[in-house]
Amino acid sequence: MLKIYNTLTRQKEEFHPQQAGIVNMYVCGPTVYNYIHIGNARSVVAFDTVRRYLEFSGYQVNYVSNFTDVDDKMIKAAKEQGITVPELAYKYIQAYMEDTAALNVEPATTHPRATENIDGIISFIEDLIEKGYAYQSGGDVYYRARKFAHYGQLSGQSLDDLEVGASEHVSTEEVAKKEDPLDFALWKAAKPGEIKWDSPWGAGRPGWHIECSVMSTKYLGDTLDIHAGGQDLEFPHHENEIAQSEAKTGHRFVNYWMHNGFVTIGRDNEKMSKSLGNFVTVHDLIKEVDPQVLRFFMSTTQYRRPIQYSQESLVEAQANLEHLKNTYDNLAYRLKDATSGTDGGVQRQLADFRARFVAAMDDDINVQNGIAVVYELMRFANQYVEQRLVQREPIVAIQLMLKRLVAVFGVDLAVSATEINDEKIKELIEKRNAARAEKDFALSDQIRDQLRDQGIILEDTPQGTRYRKESN
Repeated sequence: MLKIYNTLTRQKEEFHPQQAGIVNMYVCGPTVYNYIHIGNARSVVAFDTVRRYLEFSGYQVNYVSNFTDVDDKMIKAAKEQGITVPELAYKYIQAYMEDTAALNVEPATTHPRATENIDGIISFIEDLIEKGYAYQSGGDVYYRARKFAHYGQLSGQSLDDLEVGASEHVSTEEVAKKEDPLDFALWKAAKPGEIKWDSPWGAGRPGWHIECSVMSTKYLGDTLDIHAGGQDLEFPHHENEIAQSEAKTGHRFVNYWMHNGFVTIGRDNEKMSKSLGNFVTVHDLIKEVDPQVLRFFMSTTQYRRPIQYSQESLVEAQANLEHLKNTYDNLAYRLKDATSGTDGGVQRQLADFRARFVAAMDDDINVQNGIAVVYELMRFANQYVEQRLVQREPIVAIQLMLKRLVAVFGVDLAVSATEINDEKIKELIEKRNAARAEKDFALSDQIRDQLRDQGIILEDTPQGTRYRKESN
């Protein structure tokens, strides 16, 4: 039985979706004023991996992830670049889709945008005002945080502590507009030259928190099975979402809250920042690093744990991924001389690997224990193909199991291209085989080096010499 750590209750709970076989899941997406950095990617990859495991487990996942395409940061960035906010949003939404596709992230079922839901946002706010949870003040609309009985429950903070924190991050002008420092903006009056929409309270734009409440409930209903995002969103964003949504609907907003750990940089575990010069965007990184390696590195750390990003970590991930790919190639190679037939022992072993993988992953998506089982399966596969005689059906079964389990981590295994059409190269391989048979090892080594210079890698196995093109 799958158990998920629920941030709201601070314990692992058995996962029971509201509707059998269907999971309604909302993940906070990016504010699209820049390329996503590896901290953003951490959340994207972590919850794509969760989604993949849910799908592996037989669930249909309705996966909604938004774009915040209007806010203060976007207005500032658009002004700096000399373009409109919609133009800025288009630029970085396109980049996001390209960069996450490179990381083999499954597209969301729906990618709603805040600016496409202005009417719904206005209607939502009107309802909160009518219920007494919100009030107008100088063209702005604020939410009465203290009126919501459970405010602070998600982040585990007292109202007094929250008030002190709120006071530190609010301007004197804004404090003057509020009934209480804890209150937060649902609608902001437009300043001269800013993007704006008409509303009952005057021209303006939505606050950040209200956008996700509106979009999540619009597409997934009043109560979500899972709401996920970065640890940094617990307060105020998710805390405010709960207050808004439950005040409006009268229903529990989310059954399971999931939050991913942070990313630190280098051996010293530095926090990523532009001032430290360690700010890393995915857009730039995948120009230098195989996106599949980056994906594998991130997806094999349990989502609640922090990730230490370093060159050493990437090298380790690359080596492990290469081992998996080579194993898959080894299996494909032995199909050439495999005999027909089944092996009950192999089938029992595969069933055991799958059961252990599920047991690991059912413990709050523990990918580190899950990938450890995959590595054991890899070793088992390599031992099998080293046998003098192998059978086709077991090989295909091992291939399929390996492919399915690795796919949960966002890696698509495929047989490497090994076909070599150049007849001269094939002749050299045959000449080397003859030299080895005659124990002319000097000539054999010379031909091996000659082929390596041409990007052809030879591998001598008990079943004969195999060859492949060196990957770039």
